[in-house]
Amino acid sequence: MDLTRTAYGTWSGGRFMHFGEPLDDDRFIGAIRLAYESGVRTFMTADVYGNGAADEMLGRALAGFRRDSYCLVGAIGHDFYSGQRDGSKGFPRFTHAQLRRSGDYASYIRMATEKALARCGTDHFDCVLLHNPDHTGYTSDAVWNGMEKLREAKLTELLGIAPGPANGFALDLILSFERFGALMDWAMIILNPLEPWPGSLCLPAAEQHNVKLITRVADYGGVFHDDVKPGHTFGQRDHRTFRPAGWVEAAHAKMERLRPFAKDHGLTMLQLSLVWNLSHAPVKSVIPTMIQEVGSGAKPIEAKIEELASLPELTLSRDEVEEIRRIGDNTGCMDLKGGNPRHIGETLPDRWALTNDLLQVAERWRISPAKDLAYAHAEPTSPAAAR
Repeated sequence: MDLTRTAYGTWSGGRFMHFGEPLDDDRFIGAIRLAYESGVRTFMTADVYGNGAADEMLGRALAGFRRDSYCLVGAIGHDFYSGQRDGSKGFPRFTHAQLRRSGDYASYIRMATEKALARCGTDHFDCVLLHNPDHTGYTSDAVWNGMEKLREAKLTELLGIAPGPANGFALDLILSFERFGALMDWAMIILNPLEPWPGSLCLPAAEQHNVKLITRVADYGGVFHDDVKPGHTFGQRDHRTFRPAGWVEAAHAKMERLRPFAKDHGLTMLQLSLVWNLSHAPVKSVIPTMIQEVGSGAKPIEAKIEELASLPELTLSRDEVEEIRRIGDNTGCMDLKGGNPRHIGETLPDRWALTNDLLQVAERWRISPAKDLAYAHAEPTSPAAAR
């Protein structure tokens, strides 16, 4: 089964990623079952969430539903089996040179996929994503030969890539489309009306290489759920506390300018964001984070799931898409991960210098790294950069 227009991820509910109030077992499982019963039929998990616990919870939630009635997406990439966690940086990618050589990539990919399937209580995924790859994951034939072997072994029908965890990777993603697009069915990007940059940069390449896109963070940190207001208090461990001060207030100023579009089409603000994403040709699925905010006045997560499930079949006009993009324009608002023109020094798991291959990608797709990938508020890194 292919991915459906709406999807639900196990990072929702605050259990495995720290957003809002963590749901207890019964409510976490109940939210997934509600999504299914309301019409959402794609469910996504990643093996590193809870070191396998998210897989197990999803398996429990979907038990009893016919396996051919929903699309199951797994993600593998972080080696929590033999790797050591590095604090907030998490577990290393399986491609880390200290863990294994390229000749062992395929065996790891199969092992990790089979273990994830066992935790989910099934014998196959519908799609397996390469999760948060490092530079090797975007460029290595050995990695993608290993991914292809999953399809040959009938452990999955579809393959894809899920960059992250932060925003960026635009040139790297396009390079992976060019090299491995024949193997790749899906890719995940961050995209929403308040965050059109940098995800929009890869849309033309995805369309040309026939790679379908699923968009995450479509709720923009919960703002489009319409219960995160100026002055909102986040929990101490909430991931959103890492965002710049004033981001909620800035978002709401733009949200007020977007409300007429939602009103004209009879949409909630979350639905407007999702419809805007889906109005881009290569975007075929949306997967916002379902968050139970802290406090008695918060909208129940169950109501948010029902909003997702009731998303109408609607495509915005080109003029509406562009006007919303203009209102939400965030170009240059952050320092991007992946290939970055400002990066100097050794290659890191989530950031590296622009290689010649990436510079050629930029030229082919008319992307100016110095302009289109620049952090507008960055201090110069060298005299040359200052010029």
